[in-house]
Amino acid sequence: MSSLRTLVFFATPAHSCSYLPGREATTMFVDPRAKVDKRLYSQLTALGFRRSGSHYYRPHCEHCNACVPVRLDARAFRPDRSQRRVWKRNRDVSFRLVPAQFSERYYQLYARYINERHADGDMYPPSRDQFQSFLVEGATDSWFLEMALGDELIGLAVVDLLEDGLSAIYTMFHPEHDDRSLGTLAVLWQVQEARNRGLPWVYLGYWISESRKMNYKTRFRPIEALLDGTWQEYTPDSRSE
Repeated sequence: MSSLRTLVFFATPAHSCSYLPGREATTMFVDPRAKVDKRLYSQLTALGFRRSGSHYYRPHCEHCNACVPVRLDARAFRPDRSQRRVWKRNRDVSFRLVPAQFSERYYQLYARYINERHADGDMYPPSRDQFQSFLVEGATDSWFLEMALGDELIGLAVVDLLEDGLSAIYTMFHPEHDDRSLGTLAVLWQVQEARNRGLPWVYLGYWISESRKMNYKTRFRPIEALLDGTWQEYTPDSRSE
């Protein structure tokens, strides 16, 4: 089994940034031949890495530090008025946690979400192979959170269980239920689940001040950011660019 000491890392050539138009990005990857168990994955996450399928990566851009790893303190979190309304609005939603796996039902939700909400993104057009490689392969204690109205699957969140918390990998939902704020609901559920398991953190991935799609992350407080190699309490609107 690999360890932080024995890992080998690779950097990609510069490529178009997925988040900021007109900019180039470089990504650092863990050697895909490395055997990453839950402990090592947890250590990598604490160092700002994320998982995409069987790949573990983090931004490694020479002249840009816009991507800020953030995590939510599940123990200290208190929902604000808007988040309490999301819970109330979704009292009729049921939740079920199942092992990460491919199913046609999941894929159809994913495809509709990508087609209607992210047709301008890197994952368009969707495919079954893409779903498998992005959300199922490389799973290490990885789970799908089903959000349903009766028999109708309206949302699906991909959640990884770490030694010190949960990692929110990806959330998709039926576009017709956009008014339910299911992305926020999924994070609220993960905070509650982390507390139930006695885990301190919910890792939310990267926050980018110039990306409107990521604004929801900073509505969860208290939030910590990995800055200069140290996790510290973070107030996004006070960040110096």
